Amino acid sequence: MLLPAYATGFALGFSLILAIGAQNAFVLRQGLLRQHVLLVVLFCATADTLLILAGVAGLSALIADLVGQYASVLFGLAALWLAGYGVMRLGSAIRADDAISTDAATATTVTAVLTTAAILTFGNPHVYLDTVVLIGAVSLQFHGTSKLAYGAGAITASFVFFFILGYGASLLAPTMQRPNAWRILDALIALVMFVLALGMVKAGGWLGG
Repeated sequence: MLLPAYATGFALGFSLILAIGAQNAFVLRQGLLRQHVLLVVLFCATADTLLILAGVAGLSALIADLVGQYASVLFGLAALWLAGYGVMRLGSAIRADDAISTDAATATTVTAVLTTAAILTFGNPHVYLDTVVLIGAVSLQFHGTSKLAYGAGAITASFVFFFILGYGASLLAPTMQRPNAWRILDALIALVMFVLALGMVKAGGWLGG
């Protein structure tokens, strides 16, 4: 029973985290820059681990109630942050040179990078819905060591995904040194941020109807 529980946790965790989001876009960018990659992927995977443990430990019901009460505010704030990040990336795309080296942002400090990672991780209401509420709710079908195996599977999925995303991105570094490559990437990331922000606005009921 342990293996099926582990496989269930891994499959669910990987499928949830696979969706393109602000956090994933940030990890991808850091991987392309080859900048603080290990710290970034460890931070993101560890953050997921803590949230998954909270959900599996039984906090999913409490968080669900809180999200239900303050959904509009949470999604509204998330929309503002995502839109702001999109504007930053769009500005970067507009200001970019014809050829941008992956060494372009080597001066960024560890503190700045981890602060951004923290905001993108914990400032997104969906991370709580996915890790604490959904993964936590599914864990209710397991008990004892099977429940531990399920949680371990979800945690493993997070580590595997972020390490693949962070270090796999570095393989694209030569391509990203070509003319306009960074401009295109930043423009695409900006588009993703704006689409996600719109989704947050709709989810929070800010558009009415």
